[in-house]
Amino acid sequence: MESNNLKFKALGGENEVSIWATSHSERLAAAQILKSEVERIEKKFSRYDSNSIVSQINSAAGGGPIEVDSETADLIDFGALCYKESKGLFDLSSGVLRKAWDFKGAKLPSQKEITQLLELVGWDKVVWKRPYITLKKVGMEIDFGGIGKEYAVDRLVTLAGELKISCALINLAGDVRCLGQRPDGTPWRIGITHPRSQGKLLGHLEIISGAVATSGDYERFIEVEGKRYCHILNPKTGWPVTRFQSVTVVSNSCLIAGTASTMAMLSGSVKDLKKAKMPFVVVLADGQVVKNSAIFLGTTGGAAALEASF
Repeated sequence: MESNNLKFKALGGENEVSIWATSHSERLAAAQILKSEVERIEKKFSRYDSNSIVSQINSAAGGGPIEVDSETADLIDFGALCYKESKGLFDLSSGVLRKAWDFKGAKLPSQKEITQLLELVGWDKVVWKRPYITLKKVGMEIDFGGIGKEYAVDRLVTLAGELKISCALINLAGDVRCLGQRPDGTPWRIGITHPRSQGKLLGHLEIISGAVATSGDYERFIEVEGKRYCHILNPKTGWPVTRFQSVTVVSNSCLIAGTASTMAMLSGSVKDLKKAKMPFVVVLADGQVVKNSAIFLGTTGGAAALEASF
């Protein structure tokens, strides 16, 4: 059984779909179908597409309700659950804060700018009665940026299964999930990006199956007077998180792994990850590495003990 790798750009990053099958035509056809599914999801949920359901919802802010289809409703339900579980830190309405933060320049927003935008943030300002959603205030927005890519990974694995593919590796801009075991029986080796050394790995994970997702302060950020300000913003303060450099989580679902890693970045705590017994690797602000599983093999001198007081 051989593999076919298809690389393409979508969802704001570089993606790769690897499929193992006996027939080259089968591998190629399946890879193209999965690529088309990514493009469908991006078009449907991108805030940059004026025809997307997200744009329709945001355009109606301050007005009446918008009816959504079941796929969109499922994502909104999940986002609402994450808001509740994170005590308001994971908020689909917080994307509007990007208007204050320009990560292409090196200028901090004023507190006044942030305070004004915070008036438009808060899931408690959203009326969600499936299948109808209403954004109460003009200027409010929802954004699936925190769950869309992870949802796409899981969708591709489901779709690959429906296509009778028994072995595949989906990598959408670093969010990864594998379907089945490697053909040679060895574990999948998933690299973890080093948050401070561009182009290098912190280490890698060895997993038999499942998904891996990382949230970190290194993808989009600015540095002002030696301090880093990243794109992961606390929806209650409007300011970037600072406790961790990155959080990597392993789960059966990429959507679960991704939201869990983001929640940990937002809260600055791995208590919920420990409680859920989810394998994780955390890089603290000072560069110390903390792990809770032997599946992580570090390349930077090993990892610290799990029993860190945070």
